Amino acid sequence: MTKKKQNLQSEKPFRLVKYFTFSSLIVMFIATIIISVLNAHWAKQTLMGKSKEYDHLLVENLNHQIYIRFLAPIVLIKKKKIQLRKKTHFKIIDNVIKSTLHGFNIEMVNIYGMKNFIAYSFDKELVGTKNKNIAEYEKALNKISTSKFVKEGNPFELFFDFPKKTKIHTFAPLHIEEKQGSFSGEVIGVIEIVRDVSQEFKRLAKLQGMILASCFMVMSILFILLRLVVKKRDEIIKEKAEERIKLKEKLRKAEHLSAIGEMTAGVSHEIRNPLGIIKSSAELLKKQTVKNGLNTTVPDIIIEESGRLNNIIKDFLDFAKPKIPDLHKCQIEQIIEKNIAFFLPQTRDSGFKIERKFEPNLPQITADPTMLYQAFLNIFINAFQANGNKGKLIVEIVLNNNNIVLNFLDEGSGVKEKKLEKIWTPFYTTKDSGTGLGLGIVKNIIDAHNGTIKISNRKLIGAKVTIVLPVEES
Repeated sequence: MTKKKQNLQSEKPFRLVKYFTFSSLIVMFIATIIISVLNAHWAKQTLMGKSKEYDHLLVENLNHQIYIRFLAPIVLIKKKKIQLRKKTHFKIIDNVIKSTLHGFNIEMVNIYGMKNFIAYSFDKELVGTKNKNIAEYEKALNKISTSKFVKEGNPFELFFDFPKKTKIHTFAPLHIEEKQGSFSGEVIGVIEIVRDVSQEFKRLAKLQGMILASCFMVMSILFILLRLVVKKRDEIIKEKAEERIKLKEKLRKAEHLSAIGEMTAGVSHEIRNPLGIIKSSAELLKKQTVKNGLNTTVPDIIIEESGRLNNIIKDFLDFAKPKIPDLHKCQIEQIIEKNIAFFLPQTRDSGFKIERKFEPNLPQITADPTMLYQAFLNIFINAFQANGNKGKLIVEIVLNNNNIVLNFLDEGSGVKEKKLEKIWTPFYTTKDSGTGLGLGIVKNIIDAHNGTIKISNRKLIGAKVTIVLPVEES
């Protein structure tokens, strides 16, 4: 009984997930069909609008050709009246219209006179008859072009808006051009063109069918995927359990590092006091030996090593207890220039060069200049040592999405991929000397400014340090 209860309890969440999965699938399927229908409707409306614009351009071009090749030569040059009943006049305008509209799938062209009779038509039997579309004709006389769609098919095709044939009838005024390309002159008639657009609408219907078919296909794939997800729920739960273990391990390591940091801070503080006494005593001893004319080598060594040990303790304290930045407005390029000025004597004495690539008109950032100077100084020192006191360091500063991006590109040997994973680990170093806290201190400073730092290898030679700092305080 207890096993059955346990199974039921474990099945309930699974059934809930299953119900949610398939109900979501149904909702997605219905939503996709609705979106597909709306997209098809929008595409159809767009096609209709484009067809109207296209026909208006055709009529304007036809108007221009009729005026240039027919009206102007006969009326303005030959000073004759236009009489389309004459075979010569009819033949000229027929040739002009057919050559202009050739290849545009035009079924019918009618030209109406001012008294609403057909003066020209592809169908010669219509010449002399009255126009039935009075409203469109009147609008054209008032310089208003109109277009309407006429659909043909059985009731079933028309009901579902899949007509067998679709034609567009366009009525537009026939103008006299006052100047080249201007149709604001006197209206002397009305042009009607009938164009078959069945193929365009059939292609649209085919596209709509393809969209629906693709929706069914996508939904089927989603159904299969969701089934697989449900079946593999146990594996997902297992993966989550492993993730929890990894997170606990990371938390344990973080606590361990925190304890080490606190211990380091305490020990460093205790060492600093006697170290200061040793250094001051060595300095007094050096003065006495100088007075007595003796060798000062031993006092010098004590003073030098005391200073080096003091720097190591300072690194420990900076890493264990990061300072809170004193934020105010500053220019990032000015801080970099200060770092470069510090290295200037060394660059003169060696082959090491520093190249600047600063984007102009960089904005101010909200930061602690002293802390950033310390962070950049560590990067400069690392690059100087990696290049073997020669080569070149390129410093790039650019603005990207309200962030200042600094790239430090050296020409050293780079960092091995295995060592890149451990490079941020405290006390880890690739040098023969050093505490392994330099980059950790740099990262703490950048993190304190809500920025990010990344170290990678360049394609050909050297390493690349990228620092991103927000322009405004986060």
